[in-house]
Amino acid sequence: MDSHLLTVILLGIVEGLTEFLPVSSTGHLILASELLGYDSAEWATFNVVIQLGAILAVVVLYWRTFWGVATGLLGREASSWRFLANLLLAFLPSAVLGLILHSQIETLLGAPKVVAVALILGGIAILLIERLIGTFRYSGVDRIPFSRAFGIGILQCLSMIPGVSRSGATIMGALALGVDRKTAAEFSFFLAIPTMLGATTLESYKARDALMSGATAWGDIAIGFVVSFLVAIIVIKLFVGFVSRRGFAPFAWYRIVAGAAALIWLLAR
Repeated sequence: MDSHLLTVILLGIVEGLTEFLPVSSTGHLILASELLGYDSAEWATFNVVIQLGAILAVVVLYWRTFWGVATGLLGREASSWRFLANLLLAFLPSAVLGLILHSQIETLLGAPKVVAVALILGGIAILLIERLIGTFRYSGVDRIPFSRAFGIGILQCLSMIPGVSRSGATIMGALALGVDRKTAAEFSFFLAIPTMLGATTLESYKARDALMSGATAWGDIAIGFVVSFLVAIIVIKLFVGFVSRRGFAPFAWYRIVAGAAALIWLLAR
């Protein structure tokens, strides 16, 4: 297997493995570029577009939920409209802030030390939230109050700092706002769909010339898409059951150890 294809497969695995875990897929992709020694700017479009594979994994695994919401919307069921409203309210802050701060966010994507520090601080934050959370008051995406859904969306904006983790910010934010573990994880999965579609659409538009000219190989994107989809399917299936039994502390300790190791390595180079 040549090194180029190996990089394609490894990036697909990293994306699928980390997108829905509270460990930061973007941060891992940035650190992977440093570790493997490839040009991260050259793979920026690839890394964003293959997120669609992870999105498809959510759609496939939760198709009954989405079908139920769709038919409920047609039947004017209040629960389905609340489900949709909560997703839109949670998506709105990152959509607005992402457009306003797009250039600043891109600058941070080239800062691996920021990723390492964010991994450590995020791990500490998870441990604190796990200790401080009280009684869970809300179970079911449609039962989350609108104000709490919007609050989760505001907290998702923290993930614009690479290494913070979109899923980590939304899940831990939801827990802090009284949402139970299973609902918090699933709401994060569902919220990933509009959030990642928006990011992919924006990046694809910016890179439209490279995509149309073939400068960014569609074959590489296809392989990365499939790999991230298959890995994400496995991760999502295992994740909800794991956190329901064990909580999020194992991911916190992983972040702290991985971030510290990465920071030591980056400073010692």
